[in-house]
Amino acid sequence: MIALIVAHFALAACAGPLVHRLGRRAFVVLALPPAAATVWAFTRWDTVASSGADTWSWQWIPDYGVALDLRLDALAELMVLLAAGVGALVLLYCASYFTDDTPQLGRFAGNLLAFAGAMLALVLADDLITLYVFWELTTVFSYLLIGHGSEHRHSRRSALQALVVTTFGGLAMLVGFLILGQAAGTYRISAIVADPPETTLAVSVALVLVLCGALSKSAIWPFSMWLPNAMAAPTPVSAYLHAAAMVKAGVYLVARLAPAFADVPVWKPVVLVLGGATMLLGGWRALRLNDLKLVLAYGTVSQLGFLTLLAGTGNRNAALAAAAMILGHALFKAPLFLVTGIVDHAAGTRDLRELSGVGRSLPYVAGVAVLAAASMAALPPLLGFAAKEAAFEALLHGSAADRWALAVVVAGSALTTAYSLRFVWGAFARKPGVPDTPVHRVGWAFLAPPALLAVLGLVLGPGVGWTDRLLGAYADTFPADGKPYHLALWHGFGLALLLSALAWAAGTVLFLGRARVTRLSRRIAWPTADSVFGHLLLGQERLALQVTGFIQRGSLSVYLATTLLVMLAGQLAVLVIDTPWEGAVRPRLWDNPLQGAVAALTCAAALLCLTVRRRMKAVVLAGLTGYGAALLFVVQGAPDLALTQFCVETVSMIVFVLVLRRMPVHFQETVSTWRRAARIPMALAAAATIGVGMWVAAAARTAEPAGAAMVREVADHGLKDVVATILVDLRAWDTMGESAVLAAAAIGVTSLIYLHRRSEGTMVQEELRGRTAWSLSAQHSSRLPQGDEAAPERSWLAAGATLAPEHRSIVFEVVARLLFHPILVLSVYLLFCAESLPGGGFVAGLVAGLALITRYLAGGRFELAEAAPLQPGLFTGLGLFISTGVGLLGLADGTVLHAFTYYGQLPVFGKYHLGTPVLFDFGVYLLVLGVVLDIVRALGAKIDRQIERAAGVLTPEGGPEAGGGPR
Repeated sequence: MIALIVAHFALAACAGPLVHRLGRRAFVVLALPPAAATVWAFTRWDTVASSGADTWSWQWIPDYGVALDLRLDALAELMVLLAAGVGALVLLYCASYFTDDTPQLGRFAGNLLAFAGAMLALVLADDLITLYVFWELTTVFSYLLIGHGSEHRHSRRSALQALVVTTFGGLAMLVGFLILGQAAGTYRISAIVADPPETTLAVSVALVLVLCGALSKSAIWPFSMWLPNAMAAPTPVSAYLHAAAMVKAGVYLVARLAPAFADVPVWKPVVLVLGGATMLLGGWRALRLNDLKLVLAYGTVSQLGFLTLLAGTGNRNAALAAAAMILGHALFKAPLFLVTGIVDHAAGTRDLRELSGVGRSLPYVAGVAVLAAASMAALPPLLGFAAKEAAFEALLHGSAADRWALAVVVAGSALTTAYSLRFVWGAFARKPGVPDTPVHRVGWAFLAPPALLAVLGLVLGPGVGWTDRLLGAYADTFPADGKPYHLALWHGFGLALLLSALAWAAGTVLFLGRARVTRLSRRIAWPTADSVFGHLLLGQERLALQVTGFIQRGSLSVYLATTLLVMLAGQLAVLVIDTPWEGAVRPRLWDNPLQGAVAALTCAAALLCLTVRRRMKAVVLAGLTGYGAALLFVVQGAPDLALTQFCVETVSMIVFVLVLRRMPVHFQETVSTWRRAARIPMALAAAATIGVGMWVAAAARTAEPAGAAMVREVADHGLKDVVATILVDLRAWDTMGESAVLAAAAIGVTSLIYLHRRSEGTMVQEELRGRTAWSLSAQHSSRLPQGDEAAPERSWLAAGATLAPEHRSIVFEVVARLLFHPILVLSVYLLFCAESLPGGGFVAGLVAGLALITRYLAGGRFELAEAAPLQPGLFTGLGLFISTGVGLLGLADGTVLHAFTYYGQLPVFGKYHLGTPVLFDFGVYLLVLGVVLDIVRALGAKIDRQIERAAGVLTPEGGPEAGGGPR
């Protein structure tokens, strides 16, 4: 099972190159995974038809019960055959539908195959969380497929609408799954269905939330507006997603959970009422539309309401009818969509008012359409008739609610007959006053997929008994209620057949009076759900703008004060009500007086930040608070934390200074006297509240601290540095995630600086034809020697020639050049000594970054370009690649981030060992170095270039900033 799912996604990833090489013929190759899944499902027919099941499970995190569970039973077998079988035929159909020069064909092909893989995994999932993951994957891929023609506004809007509606339902469903799993004590679907939890308020709420997800996915009213708009997608998408796959997911979920929860009081009212209403509303709307795809779309909405009603009824015979109808619906609706695509392809239009005489020009296409439409109208001897008869019989002998539902179903069946006739007449009949539509010839490969599906609907009508074992195996999961019904084409004359005849007659009357029906339908039409959705979105957008305008005043101090006040109110309320300090160990002010002195100085620097008006003073004082925290780490005996804090604070201060070059010297916000006076008490109150909260949290500990166990664990491996070992081994998952977040944040922030491109152009000194930004930043002094007479005899910097003599510090240049390489060596030492001494990849990367910052501060952007000629993204990407690769290497031993150690001996150095945590840390080192370099280039070199551009000292070839590139 898992191999088939993986094959779908793997080949989908290769769709682009395949389409590039093979053109549209690549769809034949891409059809192999779903075809293989279809063959595999047929080989398991006897097992699942005998009420057996095939299972597969992978314990991902056994200690927490997290597993990937798959299960093939009778219902899953039916859905696999539909999702994979119809999917394979649709992919083959695409080879004729598209041309080799269709834009973005590779992306479309990959998305379609990936959707098929997600749908296959969804119906095989035996775990609620696994099902949800693949449920949302189908949502994402359907969004991409519906919006394939993204150059059209309608396609973009339709894709967004489908995404919003189904994602909203999916999120509600996830909450329901979590409640249901907690109530049942397991997330295993088969276990929940076999032993459902006791009906409680929580379970009832969970079922309503789950039904929200199912009904939104299957376009049940009031969520039905997205499916007709999704017809903006190419016809193969409509045939697959909206006839045989995606929209069936909701019906599948209802059918899957109905054996366990159909008797819960909230279940039937929701399913029967909304299902019946959807059947009637969708069928009635289809009678007044002129686009063939829209006629089928609203017909699909109507049929989905019918399927939901049957699947949720909750008795054995209705479940059997629902399974048969699911099969029949796929076998007549998919070929009808595919035939619509052929007509559109051959005639150039889908408007039934413009089509005339197509049936005589394309008789075989018309024959396939008539066959499928007859099954949709439930005419004998097709599968649709046998399934509809089973539905009538099940509802006829059910409860009072079922008989009310039967009346709705008969009325809906009459509408089905009417729009089936409307489709065939509109697409193929010759209409008075309308000239025959010119069409081109249709090849056999184009017609074969819909013809095969339509013929299957014809064959399985008399042969519906062949499916009785399989579909009955699912139906038998419901309690037996009277005599079990068995599928057959003919059950003799009876009330069910009479109701079918009544539906045919009423539908024929509606079709013959189509002009009056259309006028009546438009006269009494309510506002469409689509327009309601649009107005809701517009209202939400306006409300968001008003709320944003009210809250976002542009004052950072107001934002911070609001945040602190809310935090204070919440924390103080908890502290006053719960009084958690009672019985807590009394805190010590300090372990030694030096801590108190450092803390007092740090607090004084923090409070002084509130009183200054100059930005630079605020930065210096804020930096002192950081250095004070580092000194507290030193006094406490935490050299790793202290070293990291010192490096972070140094880099932060330099970044602040670089930013302040482009900002006013003083704070621009005017602050009243009382607000300035209120800052210190508010800051003190916030600090005191946080301090008390930390003390209470620490005093609430009941278990033994984990520190001693971690020390022993580290010592058992022959290591000494506990902090570094935790970061790169015991808690490597956290480090990997934090590294990715750091890289994403840095790239996002620096990208705001690069308006045009992240590359900085040539960065050669020849592009400069005047003074550098550092020479322009201060007024030139004529009293100092000019030119080479003041230049040092030896150039210590590679870009020294770009600096004006009056703004050079020879001492700083010499120190920067002499210390650059030792600092880099120190960073490498800190990287590799982390097993036993303070260090690690993070602090080592910061130290290496400080070496580059020193070169920049000494010589400007050209000096930085000479010291680091490579792009920062190379370091960042390579670091992430190495860390992730080392983590995945652990899968060789069964778990991610499993540590390996290699012992060897070198001729000169002797014995050595190399562990994968060191390689992991090396990736962190490169990532941090790339982030620091990216920040310095963005906030330093980039701003320098902007200053030089404004002064007009760049040559025209200086890149986009100099006017030489695209803007």
